[in-house]
Amino acid sequence: MSRFIQRARRGYEDVAVTVPVTIPCQRYSIDTAHWWIARALRELTRTAGISHTELDGLSVSSFTLAPDTAVGLTQHLGITPRWLDHIPMGGASGVVALRRAARAVQAGDADVIACVAGDTNHVDSFRRLLSSFSRFAQDASYPYGFGGPNASFALLTDYYMREYGARAEDFGKICVAQRHNALQFPHAVMKKPLTLEQYCTARPIADPLRLFDCVMPVAGAEAFLVMSEDNARAMNLKYARVAATIERHNAYPDDPIQMRGGWAMDIDQLWSQSGHSPGDMNLLQTYDDYPVICMMQFEDLGFCEKGAAADFVNSHEFTIEGDLPHNTSGGQLSAGQAGAGGGYLGLVEALRQVTGQALGNQVENAQRALVSGFGMINYDRGLCSAATVLEGA
Repeated sequence: MSRFIQRARRGYEDVAVTVPVTIPCQRYSIDTAHWWIARALRELTRTAGISHTELDGLSVSSFTLAPDTAVGLTQHLGITPRWLDHIPMGGASGVVALRRAARAVQAGDADVIACVAGDTNHVDSFRRLLSSFSRFAQDASYPYGFGGPNASFALLTDYYMREYGARAEDFGKICVAQRHNALQFPHAVMKKPLTLEQYCTARPIADPLRLFDCVMPVAGAEAFLVMSEDNARAMNLKYARVAATIERHNAYPDDPIQMRGGWAMDIDQLWSQSGHSPGDMNLLQTYDDYPVICMMQFEDLGFCEKGAAADFVNSHEFTIEGDLPHNTSGGQLSAGQAGAGGGYLGLVEALRQVTGQALGNQVENAQRALVSGFGMINYDRGLCSAATVLEGA
């Protein structure tokens, strides 16, 4: 119990989230992260009908922008913001960027904030990224020959299967449904249907993970604007409201292996602040670099009890036409993981859905969406988790 006085969470009144932008992914790119981010910002300003000089706030997430950070990027882009943020939190970056930008708009620290994530993917980008990703990874993973997150998530998946009785087919249902959704999303990298048999018989990667359990690195960018509702209405932009958000880092550090994330610590506050419950959501966007993390989020976000995600998966349909549309753009497992941009993928897609701007895959009567993010895995756990409830205005 904290000895500090706990203040009630302030709401997000008069904050508009608008102008969802996706720069279509490429498997590999010779262009820099700067180029991808600049393309997203150009599309933001073009769609909003403003000049880049009118952006007085900027939030940037990228794994491949080095040696630059957000401050160096301002000179490349020719902008002079009075509010600036750099959020290196991988899959949690989109929701965290939204949280901080919303507070800046409420405080009057900025009027129009561009939130953008983008990365390139050269042939050698992923290896170079992993070589300096974290000290924990260098000390605990690489000496055993682990070249990336596959081995860490294989350990988590194996433990989850043994602890809760989940089967490969349960994870496969998530992947198959997301591929179905991706086939209706024009920017998805994966263009071929996926059957459960193909999923189960795919080549092994890191036992028990097989090919379609693993996210594909790509180059790409995602972005959105945050401003006041008055400004959004004056600019005639469709927008969403922020009903609630949560954020947590290094949750449950004493757990010997990660089977819950930071959402579980704060989920009651999220639902209380939003005035909704899981059953009120018209769609769900979870971070999905591996399907076991989707299972964890179903549980920690309150859709089912801990250990019951396999039964939950088998009692729901996650396609766009189903009873709980999930990762409606195909998620990263079928749309691709554009580095830190993957942390924006679900948020940008949810924004499209609740504002009626989906790219050919509109969920019927989509008014409310839950988006969750997860990022920065060290040897044995992801450190960052966040979630938000968006409502169509």
